[in-house]
Amino acid sequence: MAAIGTNAVTSGPPWKAVLRLALPTLAAMLSQSIVNEVDIVFLGRLPCPESSNTQAALLPSLVILWALGGSLSAISVGTQSYTGRRFAEGKLGEAGAVLANALFFALTAGVAMTVIGYAFMEPIVRLAAPTEAVREAAYAYLKWRLFGITSMAATFALKAFFDGIGKTHVHLVASIAMNVLNVILCTLLIFGNPSLGIPKMGIEGAGIAGVASTYVGLLVMVVYALRGDCRVTFSPFRRENLSRAVTGDLVRLSLPSAAATVVVMSGVLMFVKTAIHLDTVLPLGTVSPICPGGAAEPVNGAATTVIIGILKLTFSGCLAFGTSTATLVAQSLGEGKPDKAERFGWTSVRLGVLFFGVVGLAELLFARPLLAFATHSTLVQAHALVPLQIMGICTPIIAIGMIVVEALFGAGNSRFVMIVQASLHFGVLVPLAYVLGVVLHFGLPGIWASALVYAIALAVVMSLKFKSGDWKTIRL
Repeated sequence: MAAIGTNAVTSGPPWKAVLRLALPTLAAMLSQSIVNEVDIVFLGRLPCPESSNTQAALLPSLVILWALGGSLSAISVGTQSYTGRRFAEGKLGEAGAVLANALFFALTAGVAMTVIGYAFMEPIVRLAAPTEAVREAAYAYLKWRLFGITSMAATFALKAFFDGIGKTHVHLVASIAMNVLNVILCTLLIFGNPSLGIPKMGIEGAGIAGVASTYVGLLVMVVYALRGDCRVTFSPFRRENLSRAVTGDLVRLSLPSAAATVVVMSGVLMFVKTAIHLDTVLPLGTVSPICPGGAAEPVNGAATTVIIGILKLTFSGCLAFGTSTATLVAQSLGEGKPDKAERFGWTSVRLGVLFFGVVGLAELLFARPLLAFATHSTLVQAHALVPLQIMGICTPIIAIGMIVVEALFGAGNSRFVMIVQASLHFGVLVPLAYVLGVVLHFGLPGIWASALVYAIALAVVMSLKFKSGDWKTIRL
């Protein structure tokens, strides 16, 4: 028997159901992404070359944070799949038990991963950042942000539960609270405020602001989970909900996604390292006319940070459509309607192509003002222009790949996604970036052309897998 409210989530025309879930999720994901975009914009307003050094340090630092925290946050894959199915089956108590076990795992594993992060921070940063100035900036940022691994994992566990039952607005409220606090703290800590006795802290201030805001977001999510309707309906915080079997099921389903996150972030780190490498092998043109004394800027590293910062808003939007699709696929499978799940998947893809086609066109046409807003360095802007335009062209293709990936996660087919992403990152993206950017001397545009090839390959492979329909038989 379907749960009360299930029909409200999956009922009506597929496009309405997708938008009903995707739009709040889209706003929430964009809002959460802005936390890091604020860092990029604010750091870009520091005096040169501090601005370029800190921007160049920000991306490898975030990649390390995402690799550690994101691998734990992959518990959200199993959480959303199981929650959606149990909710659709009318087993509301079991859906609440899913949250209890996911949250317990996120909190305990988060502490352990934080310790690991501090233990390996220095050698990883040295591998990713070739200059001492960039390394020092990365250390200053990470020594604070690594404290946010636990809050990141726990927040994603809660988000996956609320997404699984169709309440995608909860994460939106939490994200708005995070952003308000982050902007206030960044303004005070990055630049300082003598009247309040706050010294200028630069990128270290950004790290403090970021970790504080993530815990505020987590607190908002917990408050929603403790509210009467959720507490009474799902009873997630009963001690008897904790079960090794349930936690084991969640971890087993999420493990391929966690491995995929580590693989993807490792690939991105190597991709970024290739871009930063250009600043050592192709130094011509890196002397800034606006820096004191004509100081050199790590323009390729800073430009890559700015590009990914802009594109991350697009990625977050694609992920919003994807996670909403995952909810609809999981609930439809829980209702015993696999063909309905497939319709939701393709409807979301069509909407994504339409929506992100417009976004990509905007990135292409307004690349210059976007870059001017993100950084004051004219050299960084010049280096980032063509790569950003390349990625604007392929934005709809990125949307296809990311939406179908999340649809397969919702169906419980995380192992296939892991294998494909590992193969494409280390078989296509990383080696092609080095060949085009360094060996063939195409520079930063060549490096980003490899990302275009990767996006096309991901979209094709994932679409063919979803079309095959073999995911419809997966039992959870």
